[in-house]
Amino acid sequence: MLIKVFGAAVQGIEATLITIEVNSSRGCMVGLPDSAVKESHQRILSALQVTGYKMPTSNIVINMAPADIRKEGSSYDLPLAIGMLAAGETISCQKLSRYMMMGELSLDGTIQPIKGALPIAIKAREEGFDGLIVPSQNAREAAVVNNLSVYGVNNIQEVIEFINGKRELTPTIVNTREEFYACQSDFEYDFADVKGQENVKRALEVAAAGGHNLIMVGAPGSGKSMMAKRLPSILPPLSLGESLETTKIHSVAGKLGRNSSLISQRPFRDPHHTISQVAMVGGGSFPQPGEISLAHNGVLFLDELPEFSKSTMEVLRQPLEEHQIHLTRAVGSVTYPSDFLLLASMNPCNCGYYPDRNRCRCTQASLQRYFDRISQPLIDRMDLCVEAPMVTYEELTGNGNNESSKTIRDRVCECQERQIFRFKDEIFSHNSGIPAAKLNQFCRLGEKEQRYMEKMFHKLSLTARTYHKILRVARTIADTQKAENIRVCDLTEAVCYRSIGDKFWGGMEE
Repeated sequence: MLIKVFGAAVQGIEATLITIEVNSSRGCMVGLPDSAVKESHQRILSALQVTGYKMPTSNIVINMAPADIRKEGSSYDLPLAIGMLAAGETISCQKLSRYMMMGELSLDGTIQPIKGALPIAIKAREEGFDGLIVPSQNAREAAVVNNLSVYGVNNIQEVIEFINGKRELTPTIVNTREEFYACQSDFEYDFADVKGQENVKRALEVAAAGGHNLIMVGAPGSGKSMMAKRLPSILPPLSLGESLETTKIHSVAGKLGRNSSLISQRPFRDPHHTISQVAMVGGGSFPQPGEISLAHNGVLFLDELPEFSKSTMEVLRQPLEEHQIHLTRAVGSVTYPSDFLLLASMNPCNCGYYPDRNRCRCTQASLQRYFDRISQPLIDRMDLCVEAPMVTYEELTGNGNNESSKTIRDRVCECQERQIFRFKDEIFSHNSGIPAAKLNQFCRLGEKEQRYMEKMFHKLSLTARTYHKILRVARTIADTQKAENIRVCDLTEAVCYRSIGDKFWGGMEE
């Protein structure tokens, strides 16, 4: 008897329909399964014995189509087990064509959570299935997809009884929009807790408003990490589309918590400086998302930047330009999105106190070695550089009225709304994404502003890339001031964010 059961294979952040065909014949499994899929026979055998069912006594052949797509992992256990039982006429096959199912079986028949439940649910809806059967821990994640009934199950016994019409399963209901919007402003950290550092907070606001990369340089204890953790609280809220794409990445990587639904806040990833190159960009035998993809639509924070290995830092250069990462392995190629705001921090020297020569004892040679750990091309991709001075006693103990994250966020959102309107006919939506060919259109300078930039170009020996970045940052600064055109004061502030690096790198140009 020929039986068809339906599952899905996840490639990148998209899923492909997999038809599992089971027929009575000489025993074998075909269709490019990996070792974990081949090992499913023993898990299925044990699970069925514990729950009181027997494997078909006749030999069976299993084909997983399309055969040219690699099937990996243990999430095919459930559809394989159901297909075998149906082929042996132990259970009914009438409902099988209406449902997609995925799940890993334990030896006692319980169903373990899987990766990629969200893209699988999206594919099930696209293919017109009535419902999707997944482990109960993945039910809320999959249930955010509308017009699809998602059933969370705890063991294979529930699935068998449901297929045989002896049990009714209750679809999982998620109030997606209500839960999504309710959690968007619930942040753990707030800028109201930050004492002093007004210049750094201003730079962070500009970075958030225009999508610019930023590096903070300051002595230990100046509050760099503290302020970095608060950057997501001033970024514009995720749209539903951005949230869905972000959640798909975390779903594929297995980073969603149990019983999670849509990610409602922008990701904040802060990997340790010992992270490997593969963990940063993604990869492995079967390519998985790395930190730069997990930070998509959010912030990637690299604390103590010079401590990262040079190879790990250099792999950031291409994703920063292309906003995606291509991974090629023997099993195939995948592309993951990686559009993130890069935020970095570092000490000004090994001891942390340069240029204060009363406290810093670093030699000129050690200073040069320290700064040489970061390549000039990577530094040149940082739009803003800001120095974080030590907080004074008066600032620390004062009762100043520090702005809350909500107040700053409202200004950032207003600024980005102006950008969205300005770029409504373009493929980019932030000032940081203005291509060089369109800078004259969107960052046009008046005669006075042109004279100023000509002077700065020669005085600071700017490169073309640096000049363009200054214009983009100046455009954002003008937007924060609700100015229609870029002014000299906007250019001056933008130049200051670049020229601060002079005393650390001798200039931020290539």
